[in-house]
Amino acid sequence: MLNKIPIIKSLRHDRWVRPFLKHYKKTLILAIILGILTFVCGAGLMFCAGYLISKAATKPENILLIYVPIVLTRAFGIGRPAIQYLQRLVSHNWVLKMTSKLRQRLYDSLERDAVFFNSKYQLGDILGLLSDDISHIQNLYLRSMFPMFVAWGLYAIIVVGLGILSPLMGLWMLILFGLMIFAIPIWSVLVNGARQTYKKHLQDQLYTDLTDDVMGVSDWVLSGRGKKYLDLHVDNAKKLTETNHKMKKFERLRDFLLQILFLLIILSLVIWGYGKFGGHPSQLTNWIAAFVLAAFPLIEAFAGLPAATEETNVYQKSLVRLNNLPKPVTAKAKEISIEAPYELQLKNVHYTYPHTRKEILHGINLTIKPGEKLAILGRSGSGKSTMASLLRGDRIPTEGTVTLNNINTSKFGDQITNYFSVINQSPYLFNTTIANNLRLGNEDATDEQLWDVLHRVGLAEMVESLPDKINTKVEEAGLRFSGGERHRLALARVLLKDTPIVLLDEPTVGLDPITEQAVINTILTQLKNKTLIWITHHLQGIEKMDQIIFLEDGKLAMQGSPDQLWKTQERFRELKKADQGL
Repeated sequence: MLNKIPIIKSLRHDRWVRPFLKHYKKTLILAIILGILTFVCGAGLMFCAGYLISKAATKPENILLIYVPIVLTRAFGIGRPAIQYLQRLVSHNWVLKMTSKLRQRLYDSLERDAVFFNSKYQLGDILGLLSDDISHIQNLYLRSMFPMFVAWGLYAIIVVGLGILSPLMGLWMLILFGLMIFAIPIWSVLVNGARQTYKKHLQDQLYTDLTDDVMGVSDWVLSGRGKKYLDLHVDNAKKLTETNHKMKKFERLRDFLLQILFLLIILSLVIWGYGKFGGHPSQLTNWIAAFVLAAFPLIEAFAGLPAATEETNVYQKSLVRLNNLPKPVTAKAKEISIEAPYELQLKNVHYTYPHTRKEILHGINLTIKPGEKLAILGRSGSGKSTMASLLRGDRIPTEGTVTLNNINTSKFGDQITNYFSVINQSPYLFNTTIANNLRLGNEDATDEQLWDVLHRVGLAEMVESLPDKINTKVEEAGLRFSGGERHRLALARVLLKDTPIVLLDEPTVGLDPITEQAVINTILTQLKNKTLIWITHHLQGIEKMDQIIFLEDGKLAMQGSPDQLWKTQERFRELKKADQGL
């Protein structure tokens, strides 16, 4: 039966959660012990209070019969909140340490795919991994596994303790508490867990149908099938409502059975107490009150187990998704050192996206010489960005090689940043100071160096006029500045980094023509001694390039210098004239 529980299946082959149980086992054991002691103190407090209240109503034969319960009541009363606070500190510290390691491992697993998530994962999966899955694993520990371990510990103490006083009573408690701890939670997972999964499926389907149909509502109306659309939506909504109703009905039944079991436990303790202490009428009410009241705090430990166990179905998908991730690379990358001049080569390069099986590049051969200015042109989807990723080593060719000084760029790893800088079409500025944003290029840069690069990119005067100068906050995403200013700040970062190769990935998209030309002129002037790879979709400023290639359907349709293409390629002349509005 246990094999039918999804979370059990996932945990059998888990390599994310189980290792941390072993790694932090001492802290986990301490947290469980403290959790058990919290409930023991609660039960002890009620036990002593019940005994004390009854005993205080009669004349005690010995003052110790009152004094000792008073002391114990005080001790348990202070001990319960103190131990509970300590238990929460330990358990949350344990969980937070564990989840921080899980997040680090998650980022390590995804790091090598970070620049092309969309080639392997859907966006929803990535957001789920980053925002939900680790939190689900945290809740799996805090809200499901930890209360379960505590309940098992209390279960053992109750059964053993009562078994010593009365073996038959111990056996009866073994059955009653066993039903609360094992039978009802498993029943809840198998029945309501399946409904939970079905509910999630219906919600996803309802959302998908609704968005798809609303986007195409005009087609429904024009085709005269509006009623069918409404019927489909109403049918799914009705199924979802029915499932919710069944789940609530089951929860009420489950809670009722838990209360019945608890009532049986209380009645059993009353009957057992009467049989055990009936021979001593003066002590009967004292002990019955003590044992019965001691049982009440324990219900808190057991009553929430079915719901907590049922929640594991929500966490199971997260666990599966995490375990399907690639194992993080733990080996340190081999140090690669190359010297100038730096030459890039693509030899018979083919590239196919893993999830579409569509070949984007077909047999590209290209040499980019040191200090050369290369423009890569082509329509959207022609393979420009894919080629840029291959040049940086972010992707590995399906066939052929991409090398920097005869070393595959994919082997450089993070070391590629020593040779490559990138300016994207939307340079990102963090919500911190101008100085901090610039020092992303060189964290050791002095203020003098910062002002130098600001002068070089034409921003020194503007920054000088700001209230806090280079210590002025740029606001989230750099919204304080215009598009052209953000590109100039990105260029300043590149100048501080001072790499020999700079990749411009459509850096002037969205800029007005005057600003665009000004940004292009600044970039070309300041990067005149660098190898420059410029990805663009139009031809403004293209005459300043040494070499131009046109990508079309993943192949080199045209290649040569601007003068060569102008003289030999009618298509290039037409494109140039169209770009100039002639």
